[in-house]
Amino acid sequence: MSTTATTHPRRAPHTATTLGSDAVLRCLEAEGVTTVFGMPGGAILPLYDAIARGTTIRHVLARHEQGAGHMAQGYARAGGGVGVVFATSGPGATNLVTPIADAGMDSTPLVCITGQVRSSLLGTNAFQECDITSVTAPLVKGSWLVRDVADLPAVLHEAFALARSGRPGPVLVDIPRDVQEAPFAPAQDGPGPVAPDRPDRTLTADPDGLARAAAAIDGARRPVLYVGGGAQGASPEVLALAERAGLPVVTTLMGKGAFPESHELFFGWPGMHGAKWANWAMHRADLVIAAGARFDDRVTGRLDAFAQEAAVIHIDVDRREHGKIRHADIAVHGELGPVCAELAARVAGDDGAREPWRAQLRAWRGQFPLRYDTAAGGPLKPQRALEVLAAATAGRDTVFTTGVGQHQMWAMQYLPCDRPRRFVTSGGHGTMGFGLPAAIGARAACPDAAVVCVDGDGSFQMTTQELATAVGSGLPVVVVILNNGRLGMVSQWQSMFYEGRASEVDLLPGMPDFATIARGYGALGFTVEDEDGLRAALAEALASGRPAVLDVLVEPEEHCYPMIVPGGAAADMVEWPGVA
Repeated sequence: MSTTATTHPRRAPHTATTLGSDAVLRCLEAEGVTTVFGMPGGAILPLYDAIARGTTIRHVLARHEQGAGHMAQGYARAGGGVGVVFATSGPGATNLVTPIADAGMDSTPLVCITGQVRSSLLGTNAFQECDITSVTAPLVKGSWLVRDVADLPAVLHEAFALARSGRPGPVLVDIPRDVQEAPFAPAQDGPGPVAPDRPDRTLTADPDGLARAAAAIDGARRPVLYVGGGAQGASPEVLALAERAGLPVVTTLMGKGAFPESHELFFGWPGMHGAKWANWAMHRADLVIAAGARFDDRVTGRLDAFAQEAAVIHIDVDRREHGKIRHADIAVHGELGPVCAELAARVAGDDGAREPWRAQLRAWRGQFPLRYDTAAGGPLKPQRALEVLAAATAGRDTVFTTGVGQHQMWAMQYLPCDRPRRFVTSGGHGTMGFGLPAAIGARAACPDAAVVCVDGDGSFQMTTQELATAVGSGLPVVVVILNNGRLGMVSQWQSMFYEGRASEVDLLPGMPDFATIARGYGALGFTVEDEDGLRAALAEALASGRPAVLDVLVEPEEHCYPMIVPGGAAADMVEWPGVA
């Protein structure tokens, strides 16, 4: 919401009466919204007519409501504000269920505004009627069916406040067509107060809990600061705490970039495809300080074997996360930034007592680096392709988005990230097709940044049509497809855990020419088979100012290592088979 975007000057309405649809736009403008994503349809046409009558808000026309939802997520995640998406009733609304679920799992503030059939038709199975508030009830922080036009301002302002407060998440406002068309008489003070981009980030934590946490940090000799996605908005405070106490830091997939990866205190990513040394750090720690992380199963592996020697400090704005998965010896409830700032002020400075622990982590990192076959010859390795991409984007502000699968894990491993909100991926829900639309949303939020989507051939085909959005809306993104001709992660599991029986993972029969498809949409298209070709294509794509797709043909049999086997302990990772 607080980002720069192309806007359209408000024109005078062609009717003398202000309608509910106009009130919706005035409320969004009061909230500071500059960009929304969506698609028109019958039940939301009055709102789109209000857009035609005039608004300062830019509307980005998606080609599918799911794509629009992921665009709004990418906009929120990269820009730090609230993403807004419009959809019509029935299938338009149900197409938002996937991004709503994804936003809920990954704590993304999202306001979904859906059209609904006329109030008189509710409950009659009218054309394109769907009780979307009930459908999404388990997935959203709150939902409203607005039956009275006078309630629109209060409901919309409450929706934004709820989406952004505490643990952020999605909300839904369903507005029948007749409510959008009803005359609206605004109050003298307008549709409502302008809300801040973020709620006040004040310290609300229990002082006793803070004192106990500080004492535990001071007493630890093998601490690890375990940083999750909740730290993306608290990066400076997390950094200050780590530096003050000399804390080794690991970040989750969702936390990538919240702590600079070039920093000497950064020690990788724990979890299923994280670094072996990062998992060993958690395994041998005597204190784990969870900062905006929730002990997801992809991080812990077998829970009864996870960090057995460690006490746990769990800092989270959502009390429900405390003790939900791993017992918290010290639970600190509050906004992460103020809590970390307070802890940094309370803890003793690093006196060198933890240097042997940090030295041990450095030794493990040297002993168990990320590995793959670097011998010359054969198809391009996906890991090497990402190293080339990292070199091509070094030194420039770049937002990376990903789809879901092997390419996502390799992107985590091989794309360094030193800034928050610069690595946008689908974590908890694992939604294939997320990458391209999220990149479009990120570009709208960060017009001065390069935006690169690292995708797989399977993920890309789920939302390919959004190339039309990128071209038509002037939102240039670069898509790098690591094309192995299969559903790579599923294929890896079948190879490793199902005796090599490959079942319905081969995408080569009917595999399209992605470069030709890109050119058909008006984007640049490249087919890449080697390093030199990749360097040249990246240079042209990044300099072009146009949407571009690089179809990078990579080794089809490559597996993603290291790996925690399903049901296994995080400390017992399977390494690349080439390790002697």
